[in-house]
Amino acid sequence: MDSSKITLITILRDRVGELCSNGNYPEAMHAAHAAVEKAELELSSDDDSIEIFALTLEVRGDLYRQIGDLEHARDDYRQALDQLDSRLDRCMQIGRLHADLGTVHDELDNLERAVHHWEVAISFFEKEKPPAYLEIAALSNNIASLKKAMGEIDSAENYLLKALEILHRELGSSHDETACVCNNLGALYQLSGFHEQAREMHLMALEARREIYGEAHLDTAQSYNNLALALMHTGDPELAKSHFESAIHSLSDCGPEAQDELVSISQNYIEFLEIGGAKEHVTQVQKRVQKTLAQWA
Repeated sequence: MDSSKITLITILRDRVGELCSNGNYPEAMHAAHAAVEKAELELSSDDDSIEIFALTLEVRGDLYRQIGDLEHARDDYRQALDQLDSRLDRCMQIGRLHADLGTVHDELDNLERAVHHWEVAISFFEKEKPPAYLEIAALSNNIASLKKAMGEIDSAENYLLKALEILHRELGSSHDETACVCNNLGALYQLSGFHEQAREMHLMALEARREIYGEAHLDTAQSYNNLALALMHTGDPELAKSHFESAIHSLSDCGPEAQDELVSISQNYIEFLEIGGAKEHVTQVQKRVQKTLAQWA
């Protein structure tokens, strides 16, 4: 393809990104259409022209997805994949397109199709040299979430363990993505009745989030709550109470944006206290929470 034509297509593609960042989606769509049309006009058997056409389709597909036009986004991603024809020298691009298709199907509630495309995406990311480990971890976490929703608990666990192994190795234990997967794995174990394993995963998530965010943060408070729920089932009621208290204290310092979380976590705490027959303490917690909510209001 002529270099001047490549330059024009690149300019149009970059213009889409600039317009989107400014919130001008109608004009961005015009630029995306122009880029696709120009790339299609120049399309030949030449590898460069095929890659550029596929890339412009991907850019337009991303834009369609941003504005909620999922059907057109799906069509653009599919056409781009057809153009690339599973070429092993374009593993990252093909993996990215399958990942995007999976996201579209997830938003359309086509869970099995979403899982399929994410699994295919992982297979291409694994073929990269070196493999795209962080992309693999992110998609493994996504698949686990859908597997859990579909009742496939063992498969969900395997994907989460895969994600955790990668993130722990690549990013370390004190990273928000690692903490997120620990939290998800803890929730899965809690659901399955493996409370000791849930306890350990939530403790790992809490330690990381305290280090990353400090005490006054929604994620830290959520980890305190999740760990307290696990401790309720491992014979540690006093420790569970202490973590519920820490969750409430953490949320009280977060401000009005923590209102929903404060209501939800305080309800968990109150139910725990009621089970233990601590009626006076229930009243105290209710008053503290009501006072905080009133201050925020």
